Amino acid sequence: MKASDNKMKFAILADPLDDQNAGVHSYTKGMVETLLEYDHTNEYVLVRQVKDRTLPAKVRQIAVPKFQYLPGFATFRLFIIIPLLLRWYRVDAVLEPAHFGPFNLPKRVKRITVIHDLTPLLFPHYHRWLGGLLQRLFLKRILQKTDLILTVSKNTAQDLAIAFPFTLGKTSVIYPGRDPFFRPQSSEAIVQKWKLHHPYFLCVGTIEPRKNLLLLLKAYQEFRLQSKDRVLLLLVGGKGWKYEVFYEALAAHPFKDDIYLTGYVEKQDLPALYTKALATIYPSYYEGFGLPVLEAMACGGVVISSDQASLPEVGGEAALYFHPEDEKALLNHMLTIIRSEDLGKERRSQSLYQSANFSWEAYWRQFSQLIHS
Repeated sequence: MKASDNKMKFAILADPLDDQNAGVHSYTKGMVETLLEYDHTNEYVLVRQVKDRTLPAKVRQIAVPKFQYLPGFATFRLFIIIPLLLRWYRVDAVLEPAHFGPFNLPKRVKRITVIHDLTPLLFPHYHRWLGGLLQRLFLKRILQKTDLILTVSKNTAQDLAIAFPFTLGKTSVIYPGRDPFFRPQSSEAIVQKWKLHHPYFLCVGTIEPRKNLLLLLKAYQEFRLQSKDRVLLLLVGGKGWKYEVFYEALAAHPFKDDIYLTGYVEKQDLPALYTKALATIYPSYYEGFGLPVLEAMACGGVVISSDQASLPEVGGEAALYFHPEDEKALLNHMLTIIRSEDLGKERRSQSLYQSANFSWEAYWRQFSQLIHS
């Protein structure tokens, strides 16, 4: 991306701050806070649905509600209203952290698009039909028009190069940083709140097929049959889509009374949940990054993770890995953790060390080099 040495005005399409609460929300929040903290030269404009009065006054916020009850308004907002506003404010560059846009901008405006993963294209059966269709219709054109593509992992960059070879020369990998909020924390109040009076394994993520929770249920059942300890399974996350099969398996599970589904959990509760868990288990088939793995490690937690896609990039040598179709390998890791206190201590120490490799300050240094190269 070519940029002058003069002050630039960046617009960030920050809808994920207002309508999401999972990975893209966390990424967008961390990115915005980082740019505002470290960039003392350029100007930033946030286009979002509602204004956040806690942000510093130096950032301009443009609130454009979605009005979901008006048929077609979301499309009109995305393709007409927002491009007109960006022209009106004469921005020099637009940063889209949710990989869908920006659209209808003059050529003088530089476009920066963040690609988290290609699951709608590579694994359409893991997504809603409409979401996958929109990606198939628009993503190639978006990538052709963008000046700079940021991916959150090397794996996503590789997937992108295979699917769209023309992106090779304008793609850069910048890992997101760890949120300093996530650190080792012990809280008896959290134990009481969630009734965690026995050891537990933790899994954090949306309930949907890609998260591979059916394998986790099977491994947990066998674990309980082979272990004499009463160990709970805590599943943190809201419903996604195509979750009916999971709930059918849960209803028939012989240890269902020891499987706790919390739904969405406030961020303030998560550090203690990660810290106290015997291990955080992440059996996903595919992730663009895998934020819960980083969060768990930052809390000094043991991580048992799928070995697919980007997850080994995040877990490094600290995590214990298994193939997402290998129930026995997952089971063996669970049994090993409950039987070996020394291994648990060793892995917790390695987790803290590995998590330190991801910082938002490093993100800013790389981002700054790219926009001025």
